[in-house]
Formats: sequence, structure tokens, C-alpha cells
Amino acid sequence: MEIRTELPEIFVEFDDARRQGFIKVKELKEQGIPVVGVYCTFMPEEIVLAADAVQISLCSTSDETISAAEEDLPRNLCPLIKSSYGFGKTDKCPFFYFSDLVVGETTCDGKKKMYEYMEEFKPLYLMNLPNARNSAAAFELWKDEIFRFKEKLEDFLGVTITAEKIQSAIRLKNKERTARKNFYGLGKLNPPAIEGSEIFKVIYGANYTFDKTSLIKKLDQTTETILEHYPEKHQSDGKPRILITGSPMGGVTEKVIRAIEENGGTIVGFENCTVAKAVERLVDEENKDVYEALAEKYIDIGCACMSNNTSRFDLLNQMIDDYQVDGVLDMVLQSCHPYSIEALKVRRFCQTEKNVSYLYLETDYSTADIEQINTRVTAFIEMLEDRC
Repeated sequence: MEIRTELPEIFVEFDDARRQGFIKVKELKEQGIPVVGVYCTFMPEEIVLAADAVQISLCSTSDETISAAEEDLPRNLCPLIKSSYGFGKTDKCPFFYFSDLVVGETTCDGKKKMYEYMEEFKPLYLMNLPNARNSAAAFELWKDEIFRFKEKLEDFLGVTITAEKIQSAIRLKNKERTARKNFYGLGKLNPPAIEGSEIFKVIYGANYTFDKTSLIKKLDQTTETILEHYPEKHQSDGKPRILITGSPMGGVTEKVIRAIEENGGTIVGFENCTVAKAVERLVDEENKDVYEALAEKYIDIGCACMSNNTSRFDLLNQMIDDYQVDGVLDMVLQSCHPYSIEALKVRRFCQTEKNVSYLYLETDYSTADIEQINTRVTAFIEMLEDRC
């Protein structure tokens, strides 16, 4: 089913956002607006917004700087960690270069130790994320960390962050999350109104549109335009509907997206933190304790670094049903121990509790395994077609 006409221009704009972001962040610096660089969705952006600063996602999805990173870090380390460090060390990431402060997080041992070296060449603040989420002690620890982060920004930037400014930032960020959810929720349609690669392109590009009001408007308009082109009467295209979960995606790992779409599958959703994981739950705007409200939302992100990671399975359960999923592809980066170890639970959950097919796919930031990925993905799709 073809639902195009004027849609390609929309996706080009979002696809170009990251490159244009390099220029925009330089302009922000020239205007005297502080820039805070982050790597992880656990970072509470509302605190940065309340400081009248801009939060930006730093480069970490290419093998371009891994050789430089391996001069200091072990070779058998997660490529995301090595890429992050390498871009910072070589100053090949404009976002890193223009960041006044980089905020790290203790999601895994590899990143935690890497940050010890990164702070030798960049101002860095480390937030201590609890290892577990289902305890009062863990919650209070994280709430206190968010408050200390607020104090750090106040001291570092010379600003005052009030509860009122945080509440205003919460409302704005919730509007953005809602706009994102409405857009990637297009994958629920059967057949989908757009390709999974286009969903990913827009959501990934949205990270580099720094004017939140403009971003929300663009996302809403994009969603409305696509729905306008979706016919009232339609029938399923018969392609297997695939949900991607696992490690963060972007850059080189988009080879997995291409492998699915070029071999007869349809990607209807991304549970990973690049798209849905950190967006689905909003911050409670009615809670007068803004630090408690932020802690409740951000500790609920279903990352594999958490134990016991029930939030991930709650979201997988919901998305498998809502997106009418036939198969789940679990893409895990090499040496990413939290996600590789948790893969067994994901497989059991998919096959036993949800009765959907499951494929574990381990990869890195090279292109050497593209043919192998194509072979395995093709076999997976053929199996799904037989089941359908």
C-alpha cells in the first residue's frame, strides 16, 4: 500500500537536523546559552531547562574514533563506551566541544570507569544511579541525586533554579513526550502509515532540534500530515511486524533497520531508549514535590542496568499488544553485559508469555557483519511469514 505524496520532504528535514545541530549549537554558544552534554536518557532534562540551558545528546554511534579510544581503554569494551570516549578525546564531536559541562551516569561499570578518564579533559559531573529500582532506599537515593544535580548546575552556571521553573519545564517536556508518542505510535496502524526507518529518522533527528516549542509543533504537524494521507479503507500488506528492543541504536547500527526492511519485514516499533523507553511515562504534573515527580519518572526507565528490570517487560508487554507484533528483534552491542545477560529473560518472555518469535542479534559499530546480519534477519522473516 502506497501512502506517499509530499511526505519525503518531512523526513529529510528531520534527517538533516543532526547536521544542522552542529551549526545551531555554535550559535547557542555565541548567544551565551549554556550547553550541557549527556549520553543517557536517565538524565533529567527538566533540570537543565530550568537552568535556562540546553541539553544535547553527545556523539557515540560510530567506529570513527574507537581506535583513538583503544589507546586508553580495553579493546573488549562496549563500542558505545569507546565511541563516546573517542569522540571526546579527539574533539571530533562538535556537541562535545561546545558543551560547558558533560553529565555522566553510573548505568554500567564500563561507563562509570570511562568517565574517570573523560574528566581529565572535560568538566564532568557524575550522577549515581541506583542499581535497583524496587526499593524505598533506591528511590530516595535517586531523588537526592536529582536535587544534587540541581545544586551542581546552580553552582557551575551561576543561576538559581526554582521549583516553579522546574514545574514549567516538566509541562514543556511532557508536551514533547506526548508529541513523540503520537508520532511513533503511527506504527500501531496496520499496515503502518510509514516505514520504521522513517519513524527512527524523525525521532532521532528530534534530539537535535533545540527549540522545544518548534519541535513539538513540527512533530504534531508531521503526525497530522501522515494521517491525512492514510486511507480510510485499507488492508494489511501481510509483511511480518517486527519490534526492535535492546541496546541504543543510531549511526552504524541502523544497518539492522535496513536489513529488516530490505528483506521483507516491517518495523512497527522501537522499545529501546532511542525511541520509546524513556518517553512512554510522563512526569506527574500534579505532584508539588518536583524532585519526587522527576525521580518517579526517571527511575522507571526500563534499562537493563536496573535489577530487577520489570519496567522493560511492562513496556514490551504493552507494545507487543498495541503494535500487533509478530516478532521481536533484540539488538545487543558486543560486550554490553547488562543487555546481553538480560536477553535470556527477554527471549523467555517473548516466546512463553507473549507467544511471539524472538531473534537475538549481537553486533558492533563496524560494517563487516552486514552480510551475516542480512542472512540471519532474512531467515527470521521467512520464519515469521510461515507462522503468519
